[in-house]
Amino acid sequence: MDVVVRPLAIGRGRLAWRAREVACTLGRGGVRADKCEGDGATPTGRFPVRSFYWRPDRQKAPPPSRLPGEALTPDHGWCDAPGDAAYNRPVRLPYAASHERLWRDDALYDVIVVLGHNDDPVVPFAGSAIFMHLMRDDGGPTDGCIGLARADLLALLAELRPGSTIVIG
Repeated sequence: MDVVVRPLAIGRGRLAWRAREVACTLGRGGVRADKCEGDGATPTGRFPVRSFYWRPDRQKAPPPSRLPGEALTPDHGWCDAPGDAAYNRPVRLPYAASHERLWRDDALYDVIVVLGHNDDPVVPFAGSAIFMHLMRDDGGPTDGCIGLARADLLALLAELRPGSTIVIG
């Protein structure tokens, strides 16, 4: 199954799959083919959907999906240090190199779908931690990911399966 993301303006877009189309938020740096670490841009291209994470303290059972899933714990992180061997890979905290904490105080990462951007092979500085996650309460842009309303993300996750792709741009 292909999921298509169509940018509308910086930080805003539409996401479509099957016969459904919903609003989404995109990167504060726009949508770019030349994605770089820290630019806040959502990358263009076709990316496989890899897996998902969820917060078991906020949603006891895993969301229905055919993708492999894992419950988040407070020690889950994602390396964003381009010079580190674990760049653009999940890590366990504490971790010495720069990383993003996946267990957040806000709800953005209560459900995370991992996209296969810059992971096969990993290229230093080409961007890390490109996810689909929950939209900010104020509808503001992401740091380069795709944000969706909770109901929309859960509906999409229920239909994703290994082999599904996200087409951005």
